[in-house]
Amino acid sequence: MTSLLDQLRAMTKVVADSGEVASVKRLQPVDCTTNPSLVLAALSDPASEALIAAEIDAGRKAGLSPEALAATLTVAVGAELTRLVPGRVSTEVDARLSFDTDASVARAREIVADYAARGIDKDRILIKLAATWEGIRAAEILQKDGIDCNLTLLFSMAQAVACADAGAFLISPFVGRITDWYKKAEGVDSYAPENDPGVKSVRAIYDYYKSNGIQTVVMGASFRSVDQIKALAGCDNLTISPKLLDALDSETGDLPRALSPETAQPADPVTMGEPAFRWALNADAMATEKLAEGIRNFDADHRKLIALLAAR
Repeated sequence: MTSLLDQLRAMTKVVADSGEVASVKRLQPVDCTTNPSLVLAALSDPASEALIAAEIDAGRKAGLSPEALAATLTVAVGAELTRLVPGRVSTEVDARLSFDTDASVARAREIVADYAARGIDKDRILIKLAATWEGIRAAEILQKDGIDCNLTLLFSMAQAVACADAGAFLISPFVGRITDWYKKAEGVDSYAPENDPGVKSVRAIYDYYKSNGIQTVVMGASFRSVDQIKALAGCDNLTISPKLLDALDSETGDLPRALSPETAQPADPVTMGEPAFRWALNADAMATEKLAEGIRNFDADHRKLIALLAAR
């Protein structure tokens, strides 16, 4: 019988939430994604050992600072991944730039240039930006320049609407982190899939986009269980950890389609200027807390990466 993973691939683009070369080779996703946490994990991946050693050696000879080396290493890992997947690799702009539109745009262009120097066209990558107001404005500028963007750390409809208004190529709503917050706030251990707050958030965003003809790709992210993935089968893209991809690959049975453009629930279009965005985000305690926490955590891993490279 066909595995759940194969059935999912027939209705959804499956993305590997990993920067580990060995996992990507084994699981064969269409796209993959990186962030500071995943690049840190790649440092202990035997399949990446030669690549990382070569980058460190080249950086030392070029007199790069550990911070500059971290930036080039992130692109080097992404470049290696483009050789393993037919689609795109998302590469993240430094989290500390999340509230600086101009600096985010400049860093994004540096990333594109670094990929180009390695022979990789911008059509093979997505620039990953935190879905702050400033990050969304950076994406708007980059999209107009033909540089496609992935807006990450997305926890609310307000962020989703603003990203669509900016013409973002793709958004990554974080299913599991939303659910984590509500579990703690409501003192519950688990939710049935149809009542899972993270699942419901992505479904609402998907319905809004499809019923309003919005072309921005919805990519569910940050999954905690196979049940959450099943509940979003049919979403445009789903980015899934190697552990959960393996679980899907080992399970058989019928996987019904949960989302499709034809069954999307109607939703009235919303105007989302800066005051409305900031107020809606402020009014949503979960989104406010998880966005700030996500930025802090990505920055902490970025600083860990720099420290490790300095030590080596």
